[in-house]
Amino acid sequence: MADSLRIGIAGLGTVGASLVRILQQRSNELAITCGRAIEIIAVSARDRSRDRGIDLAGITWFDTPEQMASEADIDVFVELVGGASGQAENAVRAALARGLHVVTANKALLAKHGVELATLAEDKGALLNFEAAVAGGIPVIKALRESLTGNHVSRIYGIMNGTCNYILTKMEKEGLSFEACLKEAQRLGYAEADPAFDIEGNDTAHKLAILTTLAFGNKISADDIYLEGITNISSEDIQAAAELGYRIKLLGVAQVTESGIEQRVHPTMVPLDSVIAQVDGVTNAVAIESDILGELLMVGPGAGGNATASAVLGDIADIAKSRPGAQQVPVLGRPAKSLTEYRRAKMKSHEGGYFIRLTVKDQAGVFASIATRMAENNISLESIVQRQRVHVEGAPQTIILVTHATMEDAIRKAVKAIKNEKYLVSEPQVIRIERT
Repeated sequence: MADSLRIGIAGLGTVGASLVRILQQRSNELAITCGRAIEIIAVSARDRSRDRGIDLAGITWFDTPEQMASEADIDVFVELVGGASGQAENAVRAALARGLHVVTANKALLAKHGVELATLAEDKGALLNFEAAVAGGIPVIKALRESLTGNHVSRIYGIMNGTCNYILTKMEKEGLSFEACLKEAQRLGYAEADPAFDIEGNDTAHKLAILTTLAFGNKISADDIYLEGITNISSEDIQAAAELGYRIKLLGVAQVTESGIEQRVHPTMVPLDSVIAQVDGVTNAVAIESDILGELLMVGPGAGGNATASAVLGDIADIAKSRPGAQQVPVLGRPAKSLTEYRRAKMKSHEGGYFIRLTVKDQAGVFASIATRMAENNISLESIVQRQRVHVEGAPQTIILVTHATMEDAIRKAVKAIKNEKYLVSEPQVIRIERT
């Protein structure tokens, strides 16, 4: 049997501890399947005294990830520290500079520095694997980097944040407010004490930017994504969507258009009978549309210690199975130096149109005014429904519009014109509809 693969693990939180436990419990099985043993040589974490329920006897402890990356006698540096810069970035750069292979679950780091790190890895002949950075245990990175070689991907979309999916699912099934569901998600550990990164869509945007590069061969551009979170979704929106035959999901969508690449993250209405509408709770789902295979949909655990550790372990196993001198898969699907400049597309028409909820004063002429503003912008309405929010004369009215396919710019102009009419009593709600 070949020499063992020596690894160092930076970060012993939920994922890191799960990884150590799995590697130790299944060492014999892994040695057989990988063709050589995988040996934990070094670890690094902030608190040496913390009981993590794992045996670290005989393993060298380093005070900082950077020190371990620079000095440890290892073949693979596993980065589970997190963060776009600071210790994580410094340590990964140091490891790659030594020619060490790197495995990371850090989507923020890759979204910000992925092209530079891929270039460094390829220059040094090192592997940089990151399956766990996107969609947890779903092997979407391997699918795009390897399995779909030769396919031309036209669109990729999915549910990529378990926190948001849990909140939207609970809002629908239990009729609770966004705030109540967020508190429950925090209590269960699905949401952070400061949940902004998840619920405002940034986490999904980082993951989408990485997938976009793998799918279309452009440089990572996480700052060029149209971004909306779920904080404005109300129980009223959830109920109206259900009555219209839809369910609301936070989707990340990237697709090739005539004007460039369109990347967007926002709440989306999807048909109740679609597969992605059935993805509930903290589960993730990613769909890839390509010319040869057609549509591939992958569903699975998107977060959690074991799911993420499973993806990290898969990356380590791939390195263990590789042999010196063998042709390596480019980090981002194609050589980093051949990635094209990102060209942002104009927001195009969306099949299925838009859902627009307006809360208006109970006065004559409002219906006609709304219809006129829509017609002025060449927006065709599929349906228009009026509801009285309180059964009292003069109480505000809720008007729900569903449009046919139209342009984003047209919707924005129409909504702006309606706001200028001064009969709205609250901000309009606009949600895109996707015929997934």
